[in-house]
Amino acid sequence: MIPVTIKQLLEAGVHFGHQTQKWNPKMAQYIFAQRNDIHIIDLQKAIKGLRAAYAFVRDIAAAGGTVLFVGTKKQVQNVMKDEALDCGAYFITKRWLGGTLTNLTTIRKSIAKLQEIEQMELSGKFEHLTKKEVSLLKKEKNRLERLLDGIRDMTKFPQAIFIVDTKKERIAVLEARRLHIPIVAIVDTNCDPEEIDYCIPGNDDAIRAVKLIANVMGNAIIDGRRAFEQAKLMKEKQETTAAVEMKDISEKIEEDN
Repeated sequence: MIPVTIKQLLEAGVHFGHQTQKWNPKMAQYIFAQRNDIHIIDLQKAIKGLRAAYAFVRDIAAAGGTVLFVGTKKQVQNVMKDEALDCGAYFITKRWLGGTLTNLTTIRKSIAKLQEIEQMELSGKFEHLTKKEVSLLKKEKNRLERLLDGIRDMTKFPQAIFIVDTKKERIAVLEARRLHIPIVAIVDTNCDPEEIDYCIPGNDDAIRAVKLIANVMGNAIIDGRRAFEQAKLMKEKQETTAAVEMKDISEKIEEDN
């Protein structure tokens, strides 16, 4: 059970949707009412979606899987990055590069370029270049770091992707769907919930709302990884015990002979 209540969702402003004229009719099932031309999201359905998403992400992590956090909207960038770093998830918070998932090989080449420049700087090779060359390399390094730092260790597809604002992150949604990567997302009243595997209806603009939900997703990963490590230790213990028992049996057979 997630340690979040409807009262906390209410206090964080998760229930505030967009203006009624901007709504997506497919979100009708998640709307409780409208006040002053603003749609109010049903928090009973929000917490139900949050619980389902938590369980799914926890199971992904418990199986040794990885999750990619995506939130490039300015007000949520720091929240998404901090939560991803806390739980060890990959993250993209500056700009989604087309092909991040569908053309991962090319993205890996850009990451290799970043690592090459970093190595040149560390090894002192910059000292043998002109100021202009060094300046260009540093600019390229800063650009690549800004865009790729959160996925530099992502050598294969994540097992799930967590998105804030599926309308803004449309390309990420399309790439994940094309590759059949499950999508967990905060879905506001102007978005299409039918594209999302685990829909968390909620406010995708308010920092407090995003932070609360992102924290639950981060905790799901932490809880899942804890279970993964415990299962791993248990397996190693069982294998060690089995090996000792086999050794004892072998020695007993030799003694009998």
